[in-house]
Amino acid sequence: MLTFMKRLSITQRLTLSFLLVIVMGSLLLSLPITHYQNAPQTTYLDHLFNVVSMVCVTGLSVFAVGDVYNGLGQVISMILMQIGGLGLVTILAISSFALRKKINLSESRLLQSALGKDDSYRLKDYLFNVYKITFGIEAVAALLLMIDFIPRFGLGHGVFNAFFLAVSAFCNAGFDNLGSNSLKAFVLNPLINGVIAFLIFAGGLGFAVWMDLFRGLKNYLTDKPIRYKAFQKSLSLQSQLVLNTTAIVLFLGTLLTWYTESGNPDTIAHYNGFQQLMVSFFQTVTMRTAGFATISYTATDFSTNVLYMIQMIMGGSPGGTAGGVKLMVVAVIFLLFRAELKGQDNVVYANRIIASKTIKQTLTILIFFFSVLSIAYILLLEVEPTLDPNALLFEAVSAIATVGVSMDLTAKLSLAGRIIIMLLMFIGRVGPITVLLSLMQKKTKSVHYASTELSLG
Repeated sequence: MLTFMKRLSITQRLTLSFLLVIVMGSLLLSLPITHYQNAPQTTYLDHLFNVVSMVCVTGLSVFAVGDVYNGLGQVISMILMQIGGLGLVTILAISSFALRKKINLSESRLLQSALGKDDSYRLKDYLFNVYKITFGIEAVAALLLMIDFIPRFGLGHGVFNAFFLAVSAFCNAGFDNLGSNSLKAFVLNPLINGVIAFLIFAGGLGFAVWMDLFRGLKNYLTDKPIRYKAFQKSLSLQSQLVLNTTAIVLFLGTLLTWYTESGNPDTIAHYNGFQQLMVSFFQTVTMRTAGFATISYTATDFSTNVLYMIQMIMGGSPGGTAGGVKLMVVAVIFLLFRAELKGQDNVVYANRIIASKTIKQTLTILIFFFSVLSIAYILLLEVEPTLDPNALLFEAVSAIATVGVSMDLTAKLSLAGRIIIMLLMFIGRVGPITVLLSLMQKKTKSVHYASTELSLG
């Protein structure tokens, strides 16, 4: 087994780690000991689908977690979501570090790939900081959720539900143990909306950005006199680009959702202005691959659902728990478009040239992402001829972007349809570029040829 593992590339081992967790998790959650005695009848494939969704931090489900899994089953579900968000490789690595074991060069490269880190500089410290940020934010958020949950559910269930939801939201998993209506009962609850939205944002922002922010904040507080520009300049260009792009997407998404839904009596038309903006903001945040819903997507206008699909494809930031093509890809495409319009030879941001390798990877991700999505959608149309095509497209985009929202379609899928959705969730979580490299990566010699120009129209 060890010899076989050593023969695999870094990306292949990373892909295999997710597969192993999925197999083990599905076997555990299919055991009767993890189910309520009066739970609805389920099959192994039902549990496999849910576990794929948990490990791939998506949120699509063929049955509600709280209706089938008992306390033990829900604890296992929470662990699977945490592993899915952080990655099995990072958990094994931090265990080795905690036991004061050294990792070799191959293991170090694998860990770098799992964390989305470009170099091995202070890798151990970086990994421990990832876990401190994760557990710290989840703990604080759970305490805030308890303010509402303990009076509502009682002490024991209130505490447990708060931690379950905190882990799920930070990992952008989209699962809850409150029933089949997601968070629709909390649509006008500012505390729940605010905490969950922050958790989604925090998980999807990326650990590298968080560390950059903490480092910049430390310099900001110790700087005399305090200068905001100095704090801004202390952030890396990637962090600045991520934060700026995130702010633009959240602002425009909230505004456009409010515009398309403010007159819809089935969603937010009967709420006051503040409530409409709160719902619109929450939906924009959750479309960053979280999967929680406070409104029904069967009731929203089709134009709103198209907007949501665009946001799902954009996803979150690199190195975090979010999916999609990632906001950095969106930002690079915009910068490339701007450079072409201006007739610039290079793609530039903040007086820095974006490397051609980055641009090539960006285009590769987009081509592979949309190719897989297109093929999967065509297959879904073939195997699910009786289901709404628009709902199928929404489901497919939600799966590959690891969002987990649905137009109440998941439970209606046939076996073939569920297999397609599971594959999309897996590809979306592991990452299009990782899956592509694990399938095709070979060592080739670099050959330089003469250049030529082609007419594009």
